[in-house]
Amino acid sequence: MTFLELAQKVISETNLPMSANEIWEYAIQHKYNTLVGTNGKTPWASIAARIYIDLRDNPNSIFIKAAERPTRFFLKNMQIKPQEKLITKNDENDFHERELHKYLTYYLFNFHSIYTKTIFHEKSNKNKYAQWLHPDMVGVYFYFDKWQDELYQLSKDLNYPLVKIYSYELKRKLDFNNLREVYFQAVSNSSWANEGYIVAANIEKDEEFHEELKRLNNAFGIGVIELDIDDPDSTKIILPARQKDYLDLETVNKIAKINPDFSNFLKQVRNDISIREIRDEKYDKVKHFEELMK
Repeated sequence: MTFLELAQKVISETNLPMSANEIWEYAIQHKYNTLVGTNGKTPWASIAARIYIDLRDNPNSIFIKAAERPTRFFLKNMQIKPQEKLITKNDENDFHERELHKYLTYYLFNFHSIYTKTIFHEKSNKNKYAQWLHPDMVGVYFYFDKWQDELYQLSKDLNYPLVKIYSYELKRKLDFNNLREVYFQAVSNSSWANEGYIVAANIEKDEEFHEELKRLNNAFGIGVIELDIDDPDSTKIILPARQKDYLDLETVNKIAKINPDFSNFLKQVRNDISIREIRDEKYDKVKHFEELMK
């Protein structure tokens, strides 16, 4: 029996939306786990990964997502009774902000070919003001990665940009209570980049709130990414950043002086350009989907 078949069997029997953990616990109680024959240490993570991949890649998937945080799955051909619908959990205190980094790294690399680097505030020599001086993460897109030699040489002769640099300010939650502070923090520490973004796991759905987000985006150009930590493939850019052709080099130099992570990031990008080879091990590790969901 496959993990997908196990999930289908368990949900059919319980007639309830279930998380991957609950599916596996039920399977153990009824000795269905012996039918799968897995030796993995986290079979519930494998169940979640298989269902997510099936939902993503199979247009005829029998599964649906019935609730969020924790994600619970159900079957398309079964009806959820009203009393069994589960409320989305939006408590931003359930996880540390830095736990979001691996999800953003996964999304940016797999969907935008962007390499990321975490910038640790505690390493800054002006730690008291670090959150207003530099972002949580930076990223780089190498234009030349897929170029032919002739185009690479021509771009250098014409002083055409070989990379695009991104800046990311990560938050667990973005709502009316913290919008002004978060947005202007991002304006302060991300406007130097070619593109700057606020990234949040929980974003208020209120229509008036989103209108205010759009207004700020039009005025200051900071984009917004909604990070889905239950299904990283569903992460999306809800407001694109305004692209700048050139970096604010004065600010870049200031950040490099106070933070060694940022300085090393710049050195690595420069080195990769000079040898025309991307040393991916020098950037944040990109986890595989199943590893990420553990």
